[in-house]
Amino acid sequence: MKFVAIVGGGPAGLMAAEAALAAAEPGAVRVDLYDAMPSAGRKFLLAGKGGLNLTRAEPRAAFLARYGARAERLAPLIDAFGPDALREWARGLGIETFVGSSGRVFPAGMKAAPLLRAWLHRLRGAGLALHVRHRWLGWDDAGALRFTTPRGEHRARADAVVLAPGGASWPRLGSGGAWVPLLAARGVAIAPLVPANCGFDVRWSDHFRGRYAGTPVKSVVAAFEDRHGVEQRQAGEFVVTENGIEGGLVYALSAPLREAIAASGAAALRLDLAPGRTAARLAAELSQPRGRRSLSSHIQGRTGMKGVKAGLLREVLGATELADLARLAAAIKALPITLLAPRPVAEAISTAGGLPFEALDERLMIRAIPGVFCAGEMLDWEAPTGGYLLTACFATGHAAGRGALEFAGRAIP
Repeated sequence: MKFVAIVGGGPAGLMAAEAALAAAEPGAVRVDLYDAMPSAGRKFLLAGKGGLNLTRAEPRAAFLARYGARAERLAPLIDAFGPDALREWARGLGIETFVGSSGRVFPAGMKAAPLLRAWLHRLRGAGLALHVRHRWLGWDDAGALRFTTPRGEHRARADAVVLAPGGASWPRLGSGGAWVPLLAARGVAIAPLVPANCGFDVRWSDHFRGRYAGTPVKSVVAAFEDRHGVEQRQAGEFVVTENGIEGGLVYALSAPLREAIAASGAAALRLDLAPGRTAARLAAELSQPRGRRSLSSHIQGRTGMKGVKAGLLREVLGATELADLARLAAAIKALPITLLAPRPVAEAISTAGGLPFEALDERLMIRAIPGVFCAGEMLDWEAPTGGYLLTACFATGHAAGRGALEFAGRAIP
């Protein structure tokens, strides 16, 4: 019997286990999965806390474009196990899915826990041995995997290995990037892990921070000229934080914003606080007589700028600019916010960087370490939230699991 060992119990590792077990003849392969945490799928459960966005229902070209420079490399993997296959997989677990707003795909009930429970039950029934509280330490001199456990060190000699330990975001859930020096010691080049889908620091005043931290800013459009001179635009909402801004709108632009800050030390984001109106219309409304009303009341009454949006205007503009109604109208349409740095990688939803695809073959095996395959967030790719992250984790796990089984000597139908 061949032995496939998998390191990491997130979506990529669990899918690698399922792919290997499903493609093998009954009883022909042993698959063991090792996870550092007390239970598998902890970050998966966190991702589903507010509604598990499994994938996205949209045209292939638009979907793949979300992976930027890695779209071409990920395309065959997603074609092999993409959005449609993922929905069918969930249906096989007894979980129906539905398409929500903007094409987002959710499981019925919205929660991750029922899906994870059904998945683990099926995997155990197929023969998966799950070992928790096993933190990977690398290899011994004979090539066996080393793990530290509450009962001491454990070693496992496998015919093929799938590494899926995650990136470095949310380390309290098990993905702290501890694998980086282990692979570097084997001569594998690793791109530095950096935050993706992250918030950014802004130098707020104490007054603004104290009043508005935690407040959502809704119905805005953010614009940003990236380092190639291309304007990036994103509609949506974000949240003011103690340190700056975060949220879906910000996450969608995090990659070019991070690159701009790395290149020049800061990034200039422009906020359209009134997307439905032109600057000319706002100027005309503001030019109406205000009578005995205060300037703040006049601005709110004529433009609807109140609460946090009014606070942002006061934070960025001086008293002179606020009183210049033509300049105020222009600022409502393009309020400049200077972003100083991405938030630390431990706070990010995901990470960029990691193991470059150039170090892997088409089956996701490390060329320098035959028999060792990689999947999930440890690979050097990134994508926005909205189902794209999970889809690529599942797709790379599926490819790595089948590749590992093939390497171990089993024919795949």
